[in-house]
Amino acid sequence: MPLFALICTDKPDHLETRLATREAHLAYIEKTGVVRQAGPFLDAEGAMNGSLVVIEVDDLSAAQDWAAGDPYALAGLFAQVDIRPWKKVI
Repeated sequence: MPLFALICTDKPDHLETRLATREAHLAYIEKTGVVRQAGPFLDAEGAMNGSLVVIEVDDLSAAQDWAAGDPYALAGLFAQVDIRPWKKVI
């Protein structure tokens, strides 16, 4: 199955939304079982301000569906989500 990288940028001043939704987001990751790597982007002060999530799903449509169902997305956290096919080399 192909891999897709989700590059997510938080809306400005939405750290509280991220923190309030974090447990549901992590539960979604565990429940769906398709995440291969994930973690937050950090600003200059070390605060979370985005996400990088690598998922393994059938196709781009499935990646888009997964991204749309993420509790972070449902809470309106992201200003932008870029989904790209990704190939693991190392």
